[in-house]
Amino acid sequence: MSHATNKVQWCLKKAEREFKKGTKKHRGLLRVKPSIEKAREYIAKSEHNLEAVFYLKKGGFSDWCASAAFYSMYHALLAILSKFGYESENQECTFALIYSLIEDKKIDLNKEIVYKITSLEPRAQELTTLEIREQYQYGTKTSIQENLYQELLELAKEVISNAKRIIEE
Repeated sequence: MSHATNKVQWCLKKAEREFKKGTKKHRGLLRVKPSIEKAREYIAKSEHNLEAVFYLKKGGFSDWCASAAFYSMYHALLAILSKFGYESENQECTFALIYSLIEDKKIDLNKEIVYKITSLEPRAQELTTLEIREQYQYGTKTSIQENLYQELLELAKEVISNAKRIIEE
């Protein structure tokens, strides 16, 4: 069993344990009824976040573009989960399930695209979008380098495009 599959199982059990304790909100993965409508709502949110990237850049708040771009990609991935009948309240669980869906050939998505957003294993070569978001969100820089901005923008567009294709298949 792969690391992603093990993590998905842990995430499903985490949500189940939390509900058994009487909590009304889980911090894992929950199986729900598959919903193309909910998936489309996540795509709309993803596109909304992408528009925020442009707005923030134009307004001189390019440091916040990293967060908006990350969440644009994240909501696109949540759209895919909705199509397959999952609700996630945990970023690691979301990413693990996406990796698992790729490994199980349930979705046609290049793992390299997901690696650029986040990786389940540490990678020394380049920063992931998640790491970039954290640097700009929690750090002191108030502007993002133009080449990094363009990379995040193009990646977000690619992730949204792939998510749209996957949910409509």
